[in-house]
Amino acid sequence: MKTTLLHIKNMVCPRCIEAVRGLLEQAGYRPTQVTLGQAQLDQTTPADPAAVASLLQEAGFDVLLGRAEQLTEQIKGALGEYLEHLRTARMPLTTSAFLTDRFAATYSHLSKVFSRTANLTIEKYLIRLKIERVKEMLSYGEMTLGEIADQMRYSSGQHLSNQFRQVTGRSVSEFRRDLMPKRLSLDELA
Repeated sequence: MKTTLLHIKNMVCPRCIEAVRGLLEQAGYRPTQVTLGQAQLDQTTPADPAAVASLLQEAGFDVLLGRAEQLTEQIKGALGEYLEHLRTARMPLTTSAFLTDRFAATYSHLSKVFSRTANLTIEKYLIRLKIERVKEMLSYGEMTLGEIADQMRYSSGQHLSNQFRQVTGRSVSEFRRDLMPKRLSLDELA
């Protein structure tokens, strides 16, 4: 069976995979596989690249044409997997070791391509990903900041707190306070 492989930008989570699959199916395409950053289409229904790109752009995704853009999106997907590796591995690999193992390329090459294409270093992108994960964990309210710091492999809760403020412009306590529903006074209830 012949297939067409699309490289798609802005896919960052399992919900994105389902959204792209749904969009393609609604448009009459038959995706044989959809993963972070990629969709493979059965060519029994020929894909018009411009039509597919337009369809995906309406939902906030972009079809990537250049090799550097494709590699950058693959690196972003791998960094999402790296966060899970950090959380679960007893002795996690460094970011550079994880990526070089994944892509069979030097970290220097991967870093240059990523920085040129994303206008951001791999390290800064990873920090942003980590902070997004921290926000999610904070919103559950089930763990202390120290526990979250341990799970995300920060050296301390203070280091996490400092990085959180640098990235978000707010402290962890301000973020937590904003998560709490506003309490109404008795006068407001009357």
